Amino acid sequence: MDNSVDKNIPPRASRISVAPMMDWTDRHCRYFHRLISPGVTLYTEMVHAQAVIHNAARLLPFHETEHPVVLQLGGSSPAALAQAAKIGESFGYDAINLNCGCPSERVQSGKFGACLMAEPDLVAACIAAMRAAVTLPVTVKCRIGLNDNHDPAFLDRFIRTIKAAGCETFILHARTAILKGLSPKENRDIPPLRPDMAAAVKAAYPDLSIILNGGIRTVDQALDALGAFDGVMIGREAYHNPMILAQIDSTSNGAPAPDRADIARAMIPYIEKQIRTGPVPPHAIFRHMLGLYAGQPGAVRWRRILGDATKTATRPPSETIADALPKAPAP
Repeated sequence: MDNSVDKNIPPRASRISVAPMMDWTDRHCRYFHRLISPGVTLYTEMVHAQAVIHNAARLLPFHETEHPVVLQLGGSSPAALAQAAKIGESFGYDAINLNCGCPSERVQSGKFGACLMAEPDLVAACIAAMRAAVTLPVTVKCRIGLNDNHDPAFLDRFIRTIKAAGCETFILHARTAILKGLSPKENRDIPPLRPDMAAAVKAAYPDLSIILNGGIRTVDQALDALGAFDGVMIGREAYHNPMILAQIDSTSNGAPAPDRADIARAMIPYIEKQIRTGPVPPHAIFRHMLGLYAGQPGAVRWRRILGDATKTATRPPSETIADALPKAPAP
């Protein structure tokens, strides 16, 4: 194993990434996003380390076009996380990310996610174990605080402790995590955004790679954030309005935005293969494509036809997409 690889710089990584989102960013979603943006960094859903150890063959395969793609792990056992990271490396992932930001009670009961921010020494031990096990970059995704604790010193101790374990890339969701009384959905909206706290981390640790997450919904917001941070991670907007990824590419580097209809048609052979070899029901893929025409004429019809699981199950994907595509106005 070549230990000369820099473990802090993900290969081919873009400054724009799509957030790991449970039940959303599965391999079908990632394939779709890759058609929209050739360079964006993609993340898996969070997968618990034990699940990887016992069921990697089902959970970890991905399409080669997804690169660069990062495996996000959940857990708090250094040994289990190290083993899972090593398995992830064997599957060809480009980096490993540890989830220290998910606020759900189910995650808390398993002692992983955002509650780990209260135990920076344990997180540091996890990072050290994973880094020792793989040659890949090992990164952390976290919040800026827990519950009512907005003290910059709390966040600073967490960052400083994990940095000492060798982690040099942090994705900061610029909200605190409220562990009691708010649902995961409410935790994405109710705690106020504090990008200033993330900016303070970047100012205090200029040698770290700090990626901003949370509340990025427009191209201008993304580009403004890139002026202050090393990267931007886009969550729900990338799912509900995926063409924002192409629009950022186009605005930032002049890349021509792909045509929506071309993207839709490019999905057909992929869907057909998944149905044939999976077997995967068409709706499991179509559901990720519902936002392709967000804000465009024909969006309602597109969503209605692709979202009808009963009908899409019995029609060839080519027919479903041809029927759903917005029709050009008559001359």
